[in-house]
Amino acid sequence: MDVLGAFRTFIRVAETGSFSAVAREVGATQPAISRQVAALEAHLGARLVQRSTRSLTLTEDGRDLLGHARLVLDAVEQAEAAIGRQRIAPVGLVRLGCPASFGRLYVAPRIGTLLERYPQLSVELVIADDVVDMVQERLDLTLRVGAISDASLVARRVGSTVSIAVAAPDYLEQHGEPAHPADLESHDCVLFTRLADPHTWTFGGADGDVPVHVSGRLRTDSVEAMAEAVLAGVGIGLVPSWMLHDAVQTGRLRALLTDWRPSRRPISVVYPSRRFLAPRTRVVIDFLVDEFRLDPVISAYGVG
Repeated sequence: MDVLGAFRTFIRVAETGSFSAVAREVGATQPAISRQVAALEAHLGARLVQRSTRSLTLTEDGRDLLGHARLVLDAVEQAEAAIGRQRIAPVGLVRLGCPASFGRLYVAPRIGTLLERYPQLSVELVIADDVVDMVQERLDLTLRVGAISDASLVARRVGSTVSIAVAAPDYLEQHGEPAHPADLESHDCVLFTRLADPHTWTFGGADGDVPVHVSGRLRTDSVEAMAEAVLAGVGIGLVPSWMLHDAVQTGRLRALLTDWRPSRRPISVVYPSRRFLAPRTRVVIDFLVDEFRLDPVISAYGVG
């Protein structure tokens, strides 16, 4: 049997959860797709898919095969690229995960250039602020901020970011401007609850790190809500520099404590550790590296 063709069909069935959806994609009938998966099951001597009238789920053997099948097809694409068949025109879908605000401001506006460059490439942006299981969510790549501690993942730095303390001019007129990080203790601060300790902001200075206990009447788990509240004069926020750069440049916000800044954190594109990396995935990584290197706000160029 055509094992590679069956693998491709099985992967799409697993991803869509539907024989009919795959049939529509390839211009075949639903029974033909079902028979192809059944033939693969017979070839392997294992049931891969649990069928019912309303749903389709993978068996344990099916979940195991899914990872192996993707590795096999990635290896085939790598071999094709090595002899030039796909060096110019990578083909297929790349699922790219990224945090909501960063995805909206820095990724989505650039994707059109990538797709224009590679007409046979498709990208699915998967927006999630929480760290997700890349294999379970079927992600080829994801953008993450901060150190990557998962040894099963490969990380390539594409940029860097630093958080800055900012406030609206109206707020500062009423409450004054802090001259030292310790002054923040007497200010209303907008707290971001996704931090390990929302009440502790750490600044770096000539004498080392300066941790400060902050408080405020507004807490949120959304960095965009925090930014909007700061713009509205609710209080002082510690916000990624890339998010409110334009507001600082135009004077809608004022950068505070510029002699004290938290350490820069890496922005990385992350992917599961594999021996082979599909050409379509590689061109997306290279594109993100090239694009972000040119952006002075998040560029990691020259940063160790």
